[in-house]
Order: sequence, then C-alpha cells, then structure tokens
Amino acid sequence: MKDFFLNVTRYPRYLVAFGLGLANSVLEPLAARGRNPVTAVALIGAGVSGMLSLALILHAMVNTSPVA
Repeated sequence: MKDFFLNVTRYPRYLVAFGLGLANSVLEPLAARGRNPVTAVALIGAGVSGMLSLALILHAMVNTSPVA
C-alpha cells in the first residue's frame, strides 16, 4: 500500500515538470524572435487570434443555440 501512494504522489510532480518543460520549449524560441518589433506584433496577433478562436469554439460547443 505504501508503494501505491508513493506512485500516486509522483504524478503531480511529473505533470508540473512536463508542463514547465513544454512551456520552456515553446516560449524560448518565441522570446528570441520577439526582439524584432514586426515579429513581436505578428506573434501577439497570432496569440490573440488563437485565444479568440478557442473561445468561440468552446462557446459553440457549450451552447446549442445558434449565435446569429
């Protein structure tokens, strides 16, 4: 039983380590490219449009009534 709880406590640590590694691998190249102002504006626009698209998709999935 002790081994079971030891294994269960490893999963949150694994999730945190995986999330930090994924964020580091994604954000490090973007931060290096963000020094150019044109690229920074394009990255911000892509991020905003991605979040807007995700919000609209989730809204359409949750609400069954048509938007317009």
